[in-house]
Amino acid sequence: MSNWRKYLAELVGTAALLCAVIGSGVMAENLSAGNTAVALIANTLATVFALYVLIEAMGPLSGAHFNPAVSLVMAYRKDLPRDLLIGYVIAQLTGAALGAWLAHAMFDMDIFQWSHKARTGYGQWLAEAVATAGLLFVILRSPADKASSMVACYIGAAYWFTASTSFANPAAVFGRMMSDSFAGISPMDAPAFIAAQLIGAGLGLGLYALLSSDHNIGNAKI
Repeated sequence: MSNWRKYLAELVGTAALLCAVIGSGVMAENLSAGNTAVALIANTLATVFALYVLIEAMGPLSGAHFNPAVSLVMAYRKDLPRDLLIGYVIAQLTGAALGAWLAHAMFDMDIFQWSHKARTGYGQWLAEAVATAGLLFVILRSPADKASSMVACYIGAAYWFTASTSFANPAAVFGRMMSDSFAGISPMDAPAFIAAQLIGAGLGLGLYALLSSDHNIGNAKI
């Protein structure tokens, strides 16, 4: 498959994922009458369903990373050719922005905006490290035919057991800082989230290595 198709799959998949995350957050906030728990349940379900479908649809095309931290780990492991890494990351970040703007357009919001939602503090940073470590570990340990369901289920659970609601994705942070909505994050808080995610990705890879006698066991197909 030509590289541009892989990049396009990553762009479209990340855009669709961010559109689902942000759009469902807007809808949930509009319908929940101020009940944050109900809004988070709706946001979680939409994300889980979208993530499962997108991994199934895009996995055969690009590996369905939709996440620079995942691509970085896969390039380190040589599961992703290293000369494709920059293209993957650019496609993911571009897709994240486009997904946010598309969600805004569908809900008649200002398309271009910045979030004012504060997400900061040691607990949130630790949560992002934990969420991303767990995500990478699950990806690396998932059998190829179960990766989509295992990853989607993990993210759905991590929405609720982490203090940060489990962004676990630098591209998600990038897109969500452009949305002043339920799912947003202030640009001032974004760098610490991304740093925590990259640390978490390394920890997840390290945990996988410690628990795998054969480092080729469980190679991710996504």
